[in-house]
Amino acid sequence: MTDIARLTDLIEPEATALGFDLVRVKMMPSEAGDGGEALQIMAEDPATGQLVIEQCAELSRAVSAMMDAREEAGEMLIEGAYHLEVSSPGIDRPLTRDKDFADWAGHVARIVMDKGFGDGDTKRVYKGDLIGITDGVISIDDAKTGPASLPVDQIHAAKLVLTDALIAATKPIDTDGVDEVSEDTESSDLEEKADN
Repeated sequence: MTDIARLTDLIEPEATALGFDLVRVKMMPSEAGDGGEALQIMAEDPATGQLVIEQCAELSRAVSAMMDAREEAGEMLIEGAYHLEVSSPGIDRPLTRDKDFADWAGHVARIVMDKGFGDGDTKRVYKGDLIGITDGVISIDDAKTGPASLPVDQIHAAKLVLTDALIAATKPIDTDGVDEVSEDTESSDLEEKADN
């Protein structure tokens, strides 16, 4: 089994050296359907909260070179076939670090707790306004059950929920090359007919 903590420890300095913050490292089944796995790395430029394509490529090259060097030295980081995916976290980003829960307070989040969380009557999924984090405990105002306090170390997964407020609060994505996008003639024709 792949040691995600070890991979994270190796990948984080590569991201930091390029001026990026590491958001998440995760192994996932490959979408290629070849039985292999994908090593997914999410990172962000602190200035924008995203990575553009060139930055993803830069981080991918750095991580690939580091992993190749370690594997050539005899360290097996990932068993079997895998491919590397480097991406920006997106608007409805995962919340993985204490700073994420603080930075995105006031927005709607969905938090899934580990199996076995609480007693038999305690729910596992919370969705509502994120209040913040204090001493390793997340505060959320669940839309159905009201305020809840959730220990970070028992969270299985957490992410922001796409809302108009989140879209308005998110820095605009990179617009380089937008003038090269071609217009869909068919949709333009439909819009013209609708105006008549």
